[in-house]
Amino acid sequence: MSHPQATGPADLVLTGGPVHTVDPARSRATAVAVRGGRIAAVGHDEVHELIGPGTEVVDLAGKLLLPGFQDAHVHPQGAGLELGLCHLADTVDPDEYLRRIKAYADEHPDAEWITGGGWSLEAFPGGSPTAAALDAIVPDRPVFLPNRDHHGAWVNSRALERAGLDARTPDPADGRIERDAGGNPTGMLQEGAVHLVGRLVPVPTPEEQLAGLLRAQAVLHSHGVTAWQDAIVGAFANMTDPAPAYRAALDRGLLTARVVGALWWDRGRGAEQIPELEARREELSLGRFRATTVKIMQDGIAENHTAALLTPYLTGCGCASDNSGISFVEPGELRKYVTALDALGFQVHFHALGDRAVREALDAVEAARTANGWRDTRHHLAHLQVVHPHDLPRFSALGASANLQMLWAAHEPQMDELTLPFLGAERGAWQYPFGGLLRAGATLAAGSDWPVSSPDPLQAAHVAVNRITPDAPDGTPAFLPEQRLDLGTAVAAYTAGSAHVNHLDDITGSITVGKAADLVVLDRDPFAGPPEEIAATRVLQTFVDGRRVHAAADA
Repeated sequence: MSHPQATGPADLVLTGGPVHTVDPARSRATAVAVRGGRIAAVGHDEVHELIGPGTEVVDLAGKLLLPGFQDAHVHPQGAGLELGLCHLADTVDPDEYLRRIKAYADEHPDAEWITGGGWSLEAFPGGSPTAAALDAIVPDRPVFLPNRDHHGAWVNSRALERAGLDARTPDPADGRIERDAGGNPTGMLQEGAVHLVGRLVPVPTPEEQLAGLLRAQAVLHSHGVTAWQDAIVGAFANMTDPAPAYRAALDRGLLTARVVGALWWDRGRGAEQIPELEARREELSLGRFRATTVKIMQDGIAENHTAALLTPYLTGCGCASDNSGISFVEPGELRKYVTALDALGFQVHFHALGDRAVREALDAVEAARTANGWRDTRHHLAHLQVVHPHDLPRFSALGASANLQMLWAAHEPQMDELTLPFLGAERGAWQYPFGGLLRAGATLAAGSDWPVSSPDPLQAAHVAVNRITPDAPDGTPAFLPEQRLDLGTAVAAYTAGSAHVNHLDDITGSITVGKAADLVVLDRDPFAGPPEEIAATRVLQTFVDGRRVHAAADA
């Protein structure tokens, strides 16, 4: 038995199944004891000595026990709010979108705006739906529907009129209004242009915001997620600042997860906002919630050609265009800001999707290391869709973690129709280089970016291992199979790796004596089955501090 903590009976013993500890010193066991919310023992039959009259015993019956998953990049309040609005996230059928939008409008005749979102770019030619389609079903009220990745929004003519957008409206510096041949807005807004309409949408009430957060927390717990990093704490575009909802959940004793908040960096401002971020960190770091990170979105996304690339996108004919994407923060200023934040002990969480944005973010981390020396700030770069091979070893050299959204590394319509043709063969082969980052010594963490994609870590792990989505048609080839991860590495990224990024590795991330009893019971051992069945694995029970926060009906 591994170093039993204290003496006396345990509160909880889980036994009779494999335990994957994510602890290099002892990777497997068959029993775990919990006392006072902490892991008291890890071992085999000898752990049964800690079973007393009041001990709850969970018979794993051959099912796998894991440390709780940690999502290193997620937007829970926004996801929870969307689930209660016009929800479009689980289909790619444009006719179904219109049916749901009309049904929602009919069911909510008193709603001033029709909003929600989650539609996929791949459902429409060029990823660009039109206001005309919405006008035909909702002509009398404004409609505002962010897409799945929240880098664009679909609006109707009434919404455009409310915002005063027409052929004379200039594009904002950080976005684009899609237009017809006459320059008139067509109903699709990209990046910063989303705010031109989004700023008019009524803000959810405080109770609605809290309800959205709690709804999302329940979903995340149902997928075994016990901790996360909220990737935007602040008001951005159509996203409401989740800080008040977290504060309300804390005050009412309702926040059961461990949360790190990434305070939003307003890219329209500069260093003058740093004292405000310091004040927010002090104000919001309470109990299970700590606002110790700053989120800087350095570029957009590849599908709408706003991800920042080192060389231009290709056109439909395969020729070089005049567009290399957008760096939202000027690179020289980025280096200054990150250096200042690092000196104040802030972690920086970068949105860096294109190879130029990745390089600019790494350059900023390097500037901070040079100026401040090595500090335990654990900066991390999320998304990493296109990474120049020369930059792979810089992650390890600079102590910058790679925050992977594993589910995206596969052939699917957004990749095959809206991305690969415009990147070209060489850059297309630099996408989602999970294996390359691992081989270069990078620390891997993982996140879902929910509601952009599924919050299920097991679906993500399935793609990391197979480089094929769980629902891919037969015969779909693996996407850059040389970048596959083994299942143990994928699980470690979603547990110990994310715990490292969240500065929670001293108390979570592995099943080790003395650590918090944040645990997940699966319905099988995916390590024992074929890789193509990983996504079929379900979560049966989730524990935080040894307290059950989710139980499936058949647990």
